[in-house]
Amino acid sequence: MITTVTKENFDQEITRAGETVLVDFWAAWCMPCKMLAPAIDAIAAERPDVKVCKINIDEQQELAIRFGIMSIPTVMVFKNGEVAGKSIGLVSKDDLLKLL
Repeated sequence: MITTVTKENFDQEITRAGETVLVDFWAAWCMPCKMLAPAIDAIAAERPDVKVCKINIDEQQELAIRFGIMSIPTVMVFKNGEVAGKSIGLVSKDDLLKLL
């Protein structure tokens, strides 16, 4: 399952999640984001120990600014509410798994 995150539910879904959270910062117009989506979906399906979330930067500009998102796709891994890893651009599923 993939959770859509907004500024309203960010703390609940990510900061206070108490688990490893993979967050995909994306936009509907972004072709590399679309190409990365199957890897994100696969991780969500295959790794029940990881919470997978998506943040649409066009709809959630405040969060994009807060995390300094300058290029998409950007994937961040949060552990205990803190950023523990970051990947920018189109990467493989294996590269994403290494972040975890």
